[in-house]
Amino acid sequence: MSKASAGSTSGGTGPIRPYGDTTGDGMVQLSFTLPIAHSKIAEGAAAQLANKMGMDPALVVHAKPMGDGFTFFVVYGRVHHLVDPSSVVVVERDYPLLTPKEANAAIKRSLRRRLVVVGGCIGTDAHTVGIDAILNIKGFAGEKGLEYYRELKVVNLGAQVSVPQLVERARQEKADAVLVSQVVTQRDAHLLNTREMSAAFRESYPASTRPLLIVGGPRFDENMADQLGVDRVFGRGTTPGEVASFLVHRVTNRKAG
Repeated sequence: MSKASAGSTSGGTGPIRPYGDTTGDGMVQLSFTLPIAHSKIAEGAAAQLANKMGMDPALVVHAKPMGDGFTFFVVYGRVHHLVDPSSVVVVERDYPLLTPKEANAAIKRSLRRRLVVVGGCIGTDAHTVGIDAILNIKGFAGEKGLEYYRELKVVNLGAQVSVPQLVERARQEKADAVLVSQVVTQRDAHLLNTREMSAAFRESYPASTRPLLIVGGPRFDENMADQLGVDRVFGRGTTPGEVASFLVHRVTNRKAG
């Protein structure tokens, strides 16, 4: 992890303020849903919430009923907070991005066999869009998925895979890496499932032979890898090429070590 440079983030140094209509005016837009039917009172409640969050003045610019007893709001207003980009902690990419050709060559040279990847969605999560975007040959963001890589063997288990099933299949396939996607986040299900998976693999494997454990999803914090017991957390927008490059970097370095 590293801190971001204030110069590279804000174009200057020191704290910065949100921009809306004019530079430094502190104007921001906020959206949320309240469990209340749409009415003047509901709009007042939305403005009150925005005020309590530090937005003053707060103007409700959009309100739309969302089913029985719910209303979606967009509020526009001024905040007085400053942010300091130099104090922001992020996970920087610490490995080179490889083309599929370079990745295949590195695997062949180092492992002299195919690198085995097992992936899926664990728990009750049935949202396979994320894991399919990384694993399936069609890929994501103009990049081919891991199935496209000649030196990768990809086993996509799909949705609602139990942790014991994942561990057993990883053992059967002699997996070098396990990729898990989690989209369902209610009551922190993605965090609970990830910790359960990590504990299961650590109980089932000696540390020297455990597969790499990688999780991804739109609600993960990339800084939480150590807390979750995994080797890497990938957030929204991650491409197959980034994942493939990380796998090659870590697996080949482990082999060399």
